[in-house]
Amino acid sequence: MAFTVELEGAGKRYFSEGAEVHALRSVSLGFRAGEFAALTGRSGCGKTTLLNLCGAMDFPSSGRVLVNGVDTRTLDDAGLTGLRRTRVGFVFQFFQLLPSLTVVENVELPLLLAGAPSPRSRAGEMLRWVEMEDYQTRYPHQLSGGQMQRAAIARALVHSPKLLLADEPIGNLDTSTGEIVLGLLERAAREHGATVIMATHSLESAARCDTVVRLRDGHVEEIERR
Repeated sequence: MAFTVELEGAGKRYFSEGAEVHALRSVSLGFRAGEFAALTGRSGCGKTTLLNLCGAMDFPSSGRVLVNGVDTRTLDDAGLTGLRRTRVGFVFQFFQLLPSLTVVENVELPLLLAGAPSPRSRAGEMLRWVEMEDYQTRYPHQLSGGQMQRAAIARALVHSPKLLLADEPIGNLDTSTGEIVLGLLERAAREHGATVIMATHSLESAARCDTVVRLRDGHVEEIERR
């Protein structure tokens, strides 16, 4: 089975105050459809950088990253936009819901941008999936943190992406609410067949995943597959 996303010797370096910083160093690994994976390690170890490379939000300084077999560096602006809108979903620690839009308007937005048919119907379907159908007309400021994250997951999955990337998705949530969100991410892999990659500081959260990638100073220190 082919990888949904694969890194081949991928490195990322940048300059900060005249000094060269290596955020990732020659990382080679792949993630398959239906796999729920965790990236763990201390702050600054490269978790977010790796997520950004997988989602074509950034590009490697060396090596390459393939999403559905396509080298992200070979895509022009239109190709990158198409990839992100159709193949990738993002879930953020701070939700990133647009405050001026209702819940259902936030969820349908990726479909509207892609020109997909019946966006409102599909958005309602995903809100039922995350048990938020009764909150469609509310605005983000009227929701709890857990409700906002559930709406954000619905938005991330509304276009049926093959790859779902979550950056510290329970970092601002209490334990019980975090469990609900983790359950939804796990279901996204099991029920939707998405490749779900989550960056997390929580070892308890990582324990729920099929694969745990431990990063240290930009290197892959260990890969545990269950």
